[in-house]
Amino acid sequence: MGRVQGKVALITGGASGIGLSAATLLAKEGAKVVISDFNVDGAKAAAEEITKAGGEAVGVFLDAGNEESIKAAIDFTVETYGTINVLYNNVGMTNLRKDLDVVNMDLEEWDKLMNVNTKSVLLGARYAIPHMIKAGGGSIINTASMAGFAGDSVRTAYGASKAAVVNLTRYIAVQYGKHNIRCNGVAPGLILTPAAKNNMPPAILDIFAKFNALPYHGEADDIGHTVVFLASDESKFITGQTIQVEGGHYMANPSIADVENYMFEMKQQG
Repeated sequence: MGRVQGKVALITGGASGIGLSAATLLAKEGAKVVISDFNVDGAKAAAEEITKAGGEAVGVFLDAGNEESIKAAIDFTVETYGTINVLYNNVGMTNLRKDLDVVNMDLEEWDKLMNVNTKSVLLGARYAIPHMIKAGGGSIINTASMAGFAGDSVRTAYGASKAAVVNLTRYIAVQYGKHNIRCNGVAPGLILTPAAKNNMPPAILDIFAKFNALPYHGEADDIGHTVVFLASDESKFITGQTIQVEGGHYMANPSIADVENYMFEMKQQG
């Protein structure tokens, strides 16, 4: 308890999933939390639950595709709690119906994803950094994705936008480190958020499990705990890094699962 005691944290996209986990865990560890989300009712309900549990939190509207809305969320945080010490840029979106391969993808979807997934990170940092400088420093944390490190047959814009987040994280870290501002990223693999559980068929989940180094899928709290670490002074000498939280899914030779199955079948045959 108390790992981020007294810090003020703004979480974007905090009404559900990974953002909600991070908000809940930050509050549990002593932070004053502002939960911002397009689903403002969900953000306020989440803040109410945190408050009932003994934490301190408020909910506010955020349209991550709108610069003025991002600035307003930063201003609201500072007006409410006097400063901002932690910014968790968590908002992200994807659209499997439109974000296809390079030849067939919807170019308007490309622009939309770059605006929401990447530009919102830039703008969040842009408006939070002056307040962090006044406060003597801070921690900016960005949700990237393993899609930013590997290719795929679809989700071209999503992967490109998240790769941009990885490098933008480095740029922020380099440019503002002397102001005692750290910037790091978290790159989740498949995480069993409510959205993933509701939208991914069991057969697809089984395929992902086959290629994990660990014998289970990730949960939202696996990312939330990583965010708490990066927000806390425990990570005070870590900046410019993107921590890959993906169960070892991308670590091994991609053929290893099939080779192991083959060897098992050979043994069964004697």
